[in-house]
Amino acid sequence: MRIADHIMSEAVRMALGLARRGFRGRIAAIEVPKTASDLPAGELERRLIELGFIEGAEVEVLHEGLFGRDPIAVRVNDATVAIRRREAMAIVVS
Repeated sequence: MRIADHIMSEAVRMALGLARRGFRGRIAAIEVPKTASDLPAGELERRLIELGFIEGAEVEVLHEGLFGRDPIAVRVNDATVAIRRREAMAIVVS
């Protein structure tokens, strides 16, 4: 990867929990902030991985809940998963 490509990819990283309906991207990392869930960080990370949120997977936000845009429906590769926005904040996408 060229240095310019690396800098550009770092600049467009964001938490999936901030994405709006129609967003498409790729998972860059799982980084669990302390406020992401009532679960311990390791447990939330394990559950997200089990649901298919793995580095490199393609994601698309399909639907947002009516009240507070929560939860969101996300297509991860070929599966559709509903997830709370605060837990989606642990999923870094680009």
